[in-house]
Amino acid sequence: MEEHIEFREAELSDLPRIVEIYNSTIASRMVTADTEPVSVQSRVKWFEEHHSESRPLYIITIEGKTAGWMSFQSFYGRPAYKSTAEISIYIDDYFRGKGIGQISIRKAIELSPKLGVKTLLGFIFAHNTPSLKLFSKFGFEEWAHLPQVAEMDGIERDLIILGKRVDI
Repeated sequence: MEEHIEFREAELSDLPRIVEIYNSTIASRMVTADTEPVSVQSRVKWFEEHHSESRPLYIITIEGKTAGWMSFQSFYGRPAYKSTAEISIYIDDYFRGKGIGQISIRKAIELSPKLGVKTLLGFIFAHNTPSLKLFSKFGFEEWAHLPQVAEMDGIERDLIILGKRVDI
């Protein structure tokens, strides 16, 4: 599988597919704090905040098909945090459970030095056990536990912040 996976920088024409994949995760209440689908237009500014030299947004393809996306986002938006980035990985439903998440995290760790990233963060709901296990498999540790900070469908949810230092 790994030899068929490619990462390429996203283009604006990819945004509808990025949004489609993102929106497909909302109903599960496991991955995102959005409770309603987002529009392509509402994600243009987010898309434009990515740039190849330090905060890229990648399309993950398998044999030419878009399987998902991975982004590096600035943490807290202050200059002193420029070497810290949050990674987000979203996989199309058809491609979930095929090891793409593992390959993506490995790729994020590998790319970090080139991007000037010393610290990677993952923001994951406490009830999202598969994602917590996936990140911990790559040495991410729990750095923060924010109890009951999200409410979805009347249920309060905890957020876990996982972190990993990356050698530069």
